[in-house]
Amino acid sequence: FHKKRYWQIFIYDNFIFFVILPHQKRLKIFYSMARKVVHNSGQAQLFKNKYVEMLTKTNPLVIWGFYIPVLSYVLYRANVSIGLEVSTIAMLFFAGMLYWTFFEYIAHRFLFHWISDNLKVKKVAYVLHGNHHEYPRDRQRLFMPLVPSIILATVLFSFHYLFLWDYNWAFFPGFMIGYLLYASMHYAIHAFEPPFDFMKPLWRNHQMHHYRNEHLGFGVSNTVWDKVFKTTFDLKKHKEDPDAAKALKFD
Repeated sequence: FHKKRYWQIFIYDNFIFFVILPHQKRLKIFYSMARKVVHNSGQAQLFKNKYVEMLTKTNPLVIWGFYIPVLSYVLYRANVSIGLEVSTIAMLFFAGMLYWTFFEYIAHRFLFHWISDNLKVKKVAYVLHGNHHEYPRDRQRLFMPLVPSIILATVLFSFHYLFLWDYNWAFFPGFMIGYLLYASMHYAIHAFEPPFDFMKPLWRNHQMHHYRNEHLGFGVSNTVWDKVFKTTFDLKKHKEDPDAAKALKFD
């Protein structure tokens, strides 16, 4: 969008809209409309290169199978090489898991749903998360693929090490397990109905994030931070739609 324009053409569901609004309002309307385009089959093409495109897809078992041995070794090193007591390791590990829930909320709200008129920023946001809203049934992109996840995990480990030093050898595995549980919960929400009644609010929160309002309900593994930052759904205003929720499930 060009900042000097006072009109914009939107194409949505084969209809053409001419909108005469200030720049920022046009941008918000475009994103609101674009997010309503949902494909119930297929996948987004993120890159033209087929080999790079292949690296954007994965299977949950690959990610779990890689990280469990690695994280086990990191915890072993924390105890044997670093010399941390088992009780200290346990405390730091669970602190890392709790910290992940906050990181999950912040990343989902401010990074994955980053609205910008910069084309490069929009591309990054779409690759990271926007494609999931457009293709919610794409089961191959619910976990971060192995190569990008290794790079990001290395960067995050190094960042946290600056503050925690050797304690990070016990803290970071908990953080990563938090991520694995989050990604698994996300996968489960798109795969089947909640197995227990107490899990229904989690399912509803994420499903309504898809079909009601993507600027609410950012928590996937929990709804604690949505409640803290007041981004929960008001069920009096936002009615559940069983058909829309069902459309988010894998075939």
